[in-house]
Amino acid sequence: MDAIQVSFWVVAMLVVLAIAFDFMNGFHDAANSIATVVSTGVLKPQQAVLFAAFFNVVAIFAFHLSVAATIGKGIVEPGVVDQHVVFGALLGAITWNLITWYYGIPSSSSHALIGGIVGAVIAKAGANKLVGAGIAKTVAFIFVSPLLGFLLGGLMMVLVAWVFRRSSPLRIDRWFRRMQLVSAGAYSLGHGGNDAQKTIGIIWMLLIAAGPSYAVAGDKLPPTWVIWSCYLAIGAGTMFGGWRIVKTMGQKITKLKPVGGFCAETGGALTLFIATAMGVPVSTTHTITGAIVGVGSVRNPSAVRWGVAGNIVWAWIFTIPASAFVAAVAYWASLSLF
Repeated sequence: MDAIQVSFWVVAMLVVLAIAFDFMNGFHDAANSIATVVSTGVLKPQQAVLFAAFFNVVAIFAFHLSVAATIGKGIVEPGVVDQHVVFGALLGAITWNLITWYYGIPSSSSHALIGGIVGAVIAKAGANKLVGAGIAKTVAFIFVSPLLGFLLGGLMMVLVAWVFRRSSPLRIDRWFRRMQLVSAGAYSLGHGGNDAQKTIGIIWMLLIAAGPSYAVAGDKLPPTWVIWSCYLAIGAGTMFGGWRIVKTMGQKITKLKPVGGFCAETGGALTLFIATAMGVPVSTTHTITGAIVGVGSVRNPSAVRWGVAGNIVWAWIFTIPASAFVAAVAYWASLSLF
């Protein structure tokens, strides 16, 4: 088998691995889209995953590829990425996702991927080959997205409480069971729009590194097959669902009623729309967790299980360094594999 054939099969293997990560992203993060709508009883789990998966894929028509551009060109200096870096990044992210899924911890697939890229690049060329501005923006939103979700979810709860202050609890519950379908759809749209683009970005990065026969560095958009593959993969992952994490997100942090679920999803969706428009790869996990805590805090601060929330924050803190470490090891191992 000659070098060109080997190169093709290596690229093909890494594209399949990236699509697998995208599927796992949907599987792992399904809880973000459906936890509130399931825990409030508005939809059954099987209905919820189909509903969320549909909006994950429809997001292809709703957002520009700003996040994909950030991942593909805004994290690492041009010319540093090769097949070994991409392999290390994907393996680091997938490993961390599997660990956190197994223990039911709602960590961030997005930051696992960022951590994987960082770890593999440092292993190859050192930290000076990272783009400081892109890394700083992404790291900043580790804190900004849950705080913004917290703020918007809490404000939505205050606004709804004021508007419906003269309505009976039964009427409010009946009304927001319908409205939660709108908010859950919006959140799933934001989830698909932001998260699918991260995998589009890393495949785009790989194709550019593989040479002009795959993609040209100056191309403004990745190939259409990459875009569709990633959106369909994340939708398929959501359909299979990450039930271990649904329980944590929908029940363990705080108990939600339909009105609370609507406010959390709406606050989270607005945060995702803002971040995606800015091209910032944010964590849907961080965002919805912040929004749920915000809603619970407005209702009653003691209703929030702060110990559970604290454990989730620790998982956030460890995500980037843990996935970076695995990615660095995978990078070094790949040098002798292909």
